Amino acid sequence: MAFSPIFAFAENEAEIDALNQKIEAKKALIKKMEKTIEDYKTEIEEKKLETVSLRNQLDIIDNHIARIQADIELTDEKIKKTQLEANSLRNQLDIFDNQIARLKAEIDLKAEKIKKSQLEIDSLKLVISDKEEAIVRQKKLIAKMIREINKDQDRSYLEILLTHDSFYDFYGQLTYQQRLNDDLGRSVQSLRLAKENLESKKKEAENAKKTLENLKTDLENKKQDLTDQSNVKLNLLSQTVYSESKYNTLLANLKAQYQTVENEVRSYEDEVRKKLEAKNSLNNITDSSSSAMSWPTPSHYITSYFHDPDYPYRNVFEHSGMDLRASQGTPIRAAASGYVARARTCSVASCYAYVLIIHTGNLSTLYGHLSIISVSADQFVNRGDIIGYSGGTPGTVGAGPFVTGPHLHFEVRASGIPVNPLGYLK
Repeated sequence: MAFSPIFAFAENEAEIDALNQKIEAKKALIKKMEKTIEDYKTEIEEKKLETVSLRNQLDIIDNHIARIQADIELTDEKIKKTQLEANSLRNQLDIFDNQIARLKAEIDLKAEKIKKSQLEIDSLKLVISDKEEAIVRQKKLIAKMIREINKDQDRSYLEILLTHDSFYDFYGQLTYQQRLNDDLGRSVQSLRLAKENLESKKKEAENAKKTLENLKTDLENKKQDLTDQSNVKLNLLSQTVYSESKYNTLLANLKAQYQTVENEVRSYEDEVRKKLEAKNSLNNITDSSSSAMSWPTPSHYITSYFHDPDYPYRNVFEHSGMDLRASQGTPIRAAASGYVARARTCSVASCYAYVLIIHTGNLSTLYGHLSIISVSADQFVNRGDIIGYSGGTPGTVGAGPFVTGPHLHFEVRASGIPVNPLGYLK
């Protein structure tokens, strides 16, 4: 389970892990050196109790020298450890800076694509306008041809012959009429092709408009990602004040809170599932969990994936679900029918509010960062029922720690183990 939709580059995580390993090694070395110094102090005190002699005095001096040398080495190791710690925090900040720079580049790219798509739409509008004008002209020409043909269609060949002074004129009139018929056929064919071409261009324009709308939506999501990522960095800086010790404390607190919630979720799921199985309650669910689950939010935009390699606190825990963009107060719906095992309500922002639902097939779903919870424990819910409303805005009730913006943290669990939700959603 994650607490924030934040990202980082995977190649930097290995560097962070390596730095953390070096820091732990330095801590062990420092502890060993401190023990050596204490041993020197003990030996000096023991020597002081012995009979005063030149050898004894020299041993005391040697021990003093050895202790001072050990102090110097200890101080040097502490300096190296501090430098490593500073590099660790600096590296984390560099990750955020790189992520922000990448998001800005993506936003610029989306903006250029929108401009290009808009130009294509404008071009198609001009083509469509020309096609429509050509069709109007073609219709007028066909109407004129039809009028010409209709003038003679009710007269017999004898009548036409008698109205002309010579057979040559008569033959010319017949040839002219035949030519009109041929031209009419070609014009009708051209009109049909023009209409088909017009419909094709209109469909092309419609598709271009849909592409433009999708690009605009994607651009807005990228801008929100950028805002969230910037908030992550500002939040980290405000809480650590460039202090590595405070940064490590934050990580330790986050890990402890995650483990507490994880243990709670597993405990409730095991307990409630046993009760439901004892009552055969799960067998009565007609909405089988073997069918695909429904998306719990109107938006399908994912800000952080299951076991996301770009998750910056992956060295603390894996991202056990996926984060879906949802503005504060968006209705959250049950992904499948089941029984509510836990509805954890909160009264403070630091508390993590969530709903856990038990389904058939040893599956369960979890919905986190809720601002309002509309269900209670042991309640049965159908697929699509509103179970609460999204939260996650920093400082709001139920958001939990380390959040940067409103969203839903959604998990699917198989036999109590988090799995990739994308494998179960429609």
